[in-house]
Amino acid sequence: MPEAPGLCFRHVEVDGRLVDVRIAGERVTGVGPGLGPAGGAAVIDGHGGALVPGLHDHHIHLLATAAARRSVPVGPRDVRDRVGLAAALRAADAALPPGRWIRAVGYHESVGGDLDRRGVDALVPGRPVRIQHRSGARWILNSAAVEALGLDGGDRPDHAGIERDGAGRATGRLHRSDAWLRTLLPGEGPPDLAPLGRLLTRFGVTGVTDTTPYTRLADLAPLSAAVRSGALPQRVVVTGGPGLAGSAPPDGLEWGPVKIVIDDGDYPRLDELCDGIRAAHGSGRPVAIHCVTRTALVLALAAWDDAGSRTGDRVEHGAVIAPDLYPALRHHRLTVVTQPGFVGERGDEYARDVDAGDRAHLYPCRSLAEAGVAVAGSTDAPYSNPDPWRAIAAASTRRTPSGAVLGAGEAVSARRALGLFLADPHAPGGAARTVSPGAVADLCLLPAGLDEVLAGPAPARAVSTTRRGRVVGP
Repeated sequence: MPEAPGLCFRHVEVDGRLVDVRIAGERVTGVGPGLGPAGGAAVIDGHGGALVPGLHDHHIHLLATAAARRSVPVGPRDVRDRVGLAAALRAADAALPPGRWIRAVGYHESVGGDLDRRGVDALVPGRPVRIQHRSGARWILNSAAVEALGLDGGDRPDHAGIERDGAGRATGRLHRSDAWLRTLLPGEGPPDLAPLGRLLTRFGVTGVTDTTPYTRLADLAPLSAAVRSGALPQRVVVTGGPGLAGSAPPDGLEWGPVKIVIDDGDYPRLDELCDGIRAAHGSGRPVAIHCVTRTALVLALAAWDDAGSRTGDRVEHGAVIAPDLYPALRHHRLTVVTQPGFVGERGDEYARDVDAGDRAHLYPCRSLAEAGVAVAGSTDAPYSNPDPWRAIAAASTRRTPSGAVLGAGEAVSARRALGLFLADPHAPGGAARTVSPGAVADLCLLPAGLDEVLAGPAPARAVSTTRRGRVVGP
């Protein structure tokens, strides 16, 4: 790529001061009052708006987020009940040409109960339908979809994630089967990532860590192509599963930690977890272990006790972490990559449905930091809104959709909440990146001073987003 042209931000707020910021190539070369542009550099007048490092989302699923944007939303905030679910699916049925599948996302049992193929048949019987549970761990197919995939036939494909009844017939529920399912779906290519790339630039996001546990390098090809073409202007760090631990990353992508998933209700053996950790560490990479519940985290900590930890090892989600586990997290120097946005989106459901003993420990932030445990921020899109500013607001207010406060003691200052998204992707939970000479020019220009932006009722939007010295949006 040719060197980025020179750039100068004038009248911007950096660390509370009104300054100019010069950029040459990919780096910041000067920060100070009255610098002005150098040698024909392009000028952007910030009008006093804050210039901050570009945000990094430390846990997102890019392909799933792009696909969700072309899907039917059927979560509790989209449809209220089974009648609304039926209306949404039937509207999609009426709009699609013959032969096309309906893809719906965000489903939760509070909408229409514990669906199986017959339940979906009652809503849309004649067209293949697949509905993703909002956890991302399960798909529910109707009979037309089951038949289209041949899951009931004599030469039926088999996979460990297919749930079957006592007679061996598919129930329509598929568990953790995304990659396998994609190989069977008719003519479904990867989603267009360019709209998502543009959306992220509007949020001032210059980097992401895709934490999908890909099993094949070929699964990463769409991300590699999107980065190389500029469709995704963000820096993209990827995880992948243990099977890819020793592989070279595809062009344009960077390896992050190796992703290991602990599914509640289908826990791996301790020796399997230890083997996965050792394989990652043996390849020079840390691990990121998916732990939603306390039980999953206790199992992961036991594996770290046995296999050992290394710098960069992470706990993903940490939806429930009781303080008695903090010493073990600190001992292993683990970072908790949390999603405070879930409190802002699902907090009322948590207050109603989560055991009282766990409610005080939901998506902790402040108490972890005070205990010396590193914490980083993320959205987990598409399972939460991809806007990190909503997550920042939730981390600082802990307000639920109804306006109630859930876990007030876990709230952090708005500036600290922003800092959850400013660390280097290879050191999440570490020091926030800065706008200073020598720093890579990944920058987000905001429409007002930082205090005003963080105090505003509406999510922030970038006036300008710069990646490696080049303006890429919005």
